[in-house]
Amino acid sequence: MSIEAKLEEMNLALPPAPPQAGVYQSMLLVGDHAYYSGHVPLLADGSLLTGKVGEEIDLAGAQAAARQVGLCILATAKNKLGSLDRIKRVVKLFGMVNSVPDFTQHPQVINGCSELFRDLWGPELGVGVRSAMGAGSLPANVSVEIEGVFLID
Repeated sequence: MSIEAKLEEMNLALPPAPPQAGVYQSMLLVGDHAYYSGHVPLLADGSLLTGKVGEEIDLAGAQAAARQVGLCILATAKNKLGSLDRIKRVVKLFGMVNSVPDFTQHPQVINGCSELFRDLWGPELGVGVRSAMGAGSLPANVSVEIEGVFLID
């Protein structure tokens, strides 16, 4: 089953590919690896999921934001690669959580994205290496920012 069919089966829709907002490439293809710049939780209407985790946003809300970031990364992939089926495996994710200083559940937040990719590609190909950290702030006060690397066909 194609990745897009799996998304449909999960009742998930990709948002529009995020617009470029600076001097960087949203995705860079080098050999058989696609490197994704930090993506933020952009919704289909162009709004962002914002707020500091542990203050304005709880763990469940932060996980939903991380899942939305995963969908935004996939929107960029589809826009740049033409098909999500070109993605062969998740190699690495790096997640940053806009959180209060005493919040310590950063990995659980980034699980929102990791679980999405696991559900799409399975535990062998959808789960790569990963880091998660807290940040005192993130651009536009978004709750989560995630970058990644995928192996591409």
